[in-house]
Amino acid sequence: MKLIKHFNSFLSDHVNLSESRLQSLDSRVNSVSKFLKTGDDPISSRYIGIIPQGSYAHRTMINPVAKDDEFDADVLLEMEENADWSAKDYVEELYKVFYASGTYGHMVSRHAHCVKVDYANDFHIDVVPYLERHGSHYVTNRDYDLFELTNPEGFNEWLDGKNTIASGRLVKVIRLFKYLRDYKNTFSAKSIILNILLGGRVNSVLLLGDSKRYCDLPTAFTNILSDLNDYLQSNPSMPSVDDPSCPGQNFNHRWNENQYQNFRNRVKLYHDWARAAFDEIDRAESIRLWRKIFGDSFAEAPAASIAKSSTTAVAVRNYKDTEQFIDRDYGIPEILDARYKVTITANVVAKDGFRNFNLRRHGNVVGPDRIIEFRVSECTVPGSYQIYWKVRNTGLEARSANCVRGQIERDNGSRSRREPTKYRGKHYVECYVVLDGICVAKDHQVVVIK
Repeated sequence: MKLIKHFNSFLSDHVNLSESRLQSLDSRVNSVSKFLKTGDDPISSRYIGIIPQGSYAHRTMINPVAKDDEFDADVLLEMEENADWSAKDYVEELYKVFYASGTYGHMVSRHAHCVKVDYANDFHIDVVPYLERHGSHYVTNRDYDLFELTNPEGFNEWLDGKNTIASGRLVKVIRLFKYLRDYKNTFSAKSIILNILLGGRVNSVLLLGDSKRYCDLPTAFTNILSDLNDYLQSNPSMPSVDDPSCPGQNFNHRWNENQYQNFRNRVKLYHDWARAAFDEIDRAESIRLWRKIFGDSFAEAPAASIAKSSTTAVAVRNYKDTEQFIDRDYGIPEILDARYKVTITANVVAKDGFRNFNLRRHGNVVGPDRIIEFRVSECTVPGSYQIYWKVRNTGLEARSANCVRGQIERDNGSRSRREPTKYRGKHYVECYVVLDGICVAKDHQVVVIK
């Protein structure tokens, strides 16, 4: 049985990193960014910007499961190259700047690729020097004094594309799988490996054959887990875990054959349990089977969720929900045709010393008081069609300001629109392509304002 409400509640109450922790993390990252940018030292003079990386960029962070678990944020310190420095000097010089600070001096340590800023309340920030040289991008390896080719912005874009195919549910499936890893403690796999293996199972060809393949969270979880199991069983020995954004690079050095074999066996076991729970028609028995995977916190009494929802509702009870839907409010049925594709490109406009950048390549994260240009960069729908837009704000700031928006508007012929980043929170922009009175294609662009 699907148990959609229980899945959503479990994700919200037990898996997702809490809002207070996210706010604390964002605040710390902003403080680190300001510190590195405004100093009088070799780092600030080459500072370009801070780019969210890893689970912080991909929105796949989870609450610590065990008592001693930590959560962390990986950020890239984008900086100009210093021709006089070797690779190891970047981490060393960054460490010197932190260490000389009265604020950070007692909190930092050096590692192969980063300087770690360790906070007392169970989280840390890894600051990774990142630079362009000879037309390519590199991180630096202090241990081996090497520049290592990388394309983290391309990886962000790849994962976001896979998440779009899965209707925004891939990142939720990844969070659930990371929770499963940390809760069971029966296998080990770095998050980057899980992202590649799970994201690699999502593709538009499968969606063409089954339009409901990712239609809700339990369906997406079960199907992606099933596809992962099929892939692993077809590979009796460890395959190459290729970096989808950097040809010729892989992450096999993060694993070994014994770990892979154990992972392969465990995925088969958990897949069998998930399939049994999903197919079970008795509600109580389905809950029991899902709890074999996720523990007794799954489908628990909803008191905590109700209390949380009530508190939030009181805080924002006066906002007006103005969201529209293209079928309900415009009489245009949404019958997506897998043969057609529309793609939105979102670029943040340069401002006051801050460079322009592609939003997806930066993990869909942008600061306040910027302008984003959304443009239809690809549309394969033939003939004469119409384009519609929707801009939807969510979060406490937008609701408190009574500005959730969500109205659908006809494109003015430019196939683009500009929007300010005003309210912190997770928002989105959607584009609809209408052919002969039917919405046959759409795209969804997440915007996280921090």
